[in-house]
Amino acid sequence: MNMLLQSPWVPRLADIEANAAERLVLALADDIIEGRLTGGDRLPAHRDLAWKLGIGLGTVTKAYAALERRGLTRSVKGRGTFVAIRHARKDRQIDLSSNAPPASLNARLLARTLTAVARKIDADHLNLYAPPAGHLEHRRVLARWLETLGLMVEPSHLVLTSCARQALALAFDLACGSQGLLLTERITYPGAIALARRKGYRMQGVRIDAEGMVPEALADALDGAPAGSKAVYVTPTLHNPTTATMGGERRQSIAEICRRAGAWIIEDGVYTPAEPTLLPLTALAPEIAFHVNGLSKSLGPGLQIGVLALPAGFNQAAEGALQDMPLAPSPLACAVVEEWLITGVIPSIQQDLRHEARRRSSLAVALLGRAELVSDPGAYNAWLPMPRDAANRFASAASVAGIKLTPPEAMMVDREDRASGVRLCLGGASFEDLTEALTLLATWLKSDDEFRETSL
Repeated sequence: MNMLLQSPWVPRLADIEANAAERLVLALADDIIEGRLTGGDRLPAHRDLAWKLGIGLGTVTKAYAALERRGLTRSVKGRGTFVAIRHARKDRQIDLSSNAPPASLNARLLARTLTAVARKIDADHLNLYAPPAGHLEHRRVLARWLETLGLMVEPSHLVLTSCARQALALAFDLACGSQGLLLTERITYPGAIALARRKGYRMQGVRIDAEGMVPEALADALDGAPAGSKAVYVTPTLHNPTTATMGGERRQSIAEICRRAGAWIIEDGVYTPAEPTLLPLTALAPEIAFHVNGLSKSLGPGLQIGVLALPAGFNQAAEGALQDMPLAPSPLACAVVEEWLITGVIPSIQQDLRHEARRRSSLAVALLGRAELVSDPGAYNAWLPMPRDAANRFASAASVAGIKLTPPEAMMVDREDRASGVRLCLGGASFEDLTEALTLLATWLKSDDEFRETSL
């Protein structure tokens, strides 16, 4: 009988700078996620483990309690403590790391659209390669769409790509060059940080508040910047990940500061449709601004079209950059957008998306119930401010429990910044899976002191 109750785990403490309880928690969590322990395995008895590791009995009790609150173990009275989940890599995973909109398109709308497109599409758009910046007809279609967002752009000043991230990469290249400085919110879109690091740009984080980038902090950063090209990458509407939206005065201030400093603006406008009454930054400073947009966030992830609006004088440089690696979007996707503009379908799709975003945001607020939670009814994510170390532990624990979160450091311009947080992407998972994941995360937040300390 005793042999059956032997624990297969080899006792150890994680090799990190932390107290003994935290080191024990991380050691056990790592072995669960790596499959060295699996569902049903017994953990060592409290007193035996304390003796083998040379730590206090209370330390083991505290660590086991933290593991159980996270759903990783379960205690059975009179028998001991057991691993509660199977190897995470073999189980279904709920993805809260991708900031995608909820599903909005139905088969009937798609069939009706494709039938109409089949009667109208220009076969040459499929038979021939597109020009580097995209077919002029398609640029006209996207210029009409940008008008609905309050941005008037000549089709000849647009470049089309197959996704918004490609448009962003092109904007970085054009505005920064190889030696330029890129200033952005100190916590920002992880895709932008990954792009900048991969291309070797110098990056500098700028202080943020509840309305986004702080004008005074930006002015100070630009004043102290070395000579050379300078670009300010900013997301004024529903900033990812903090959901902050700049008011009109803040936008005017940012535009004027960049104009005085001779800095280019790279505006990430993919969430602009959520606040149609606020003018894009590019409309306030068109002579110095690159506007990056796309259709996947406002209509659906499968509609991959990126749009880059250029300031005057950049057309030739953009086309030159695209000569060797064309990025034009699918002609079929452009034809779908044109059909939806003609038939007036786009406002209906966006209304459905806003409704579902509000439903999911309300769910997060109701389940998590924390005053520190930052959310917006129009956003596809919520933000939970947290010190960096706590945020990393939270994401690691979620991974073990089968919930995928964005690594906190992926959103931090300065990896040594102490203030970080957890981004909870609400749009991609089914509503049932989202409810399940948020319920578990809420249990940790309400019961575990590790995650209670917050920072801005």
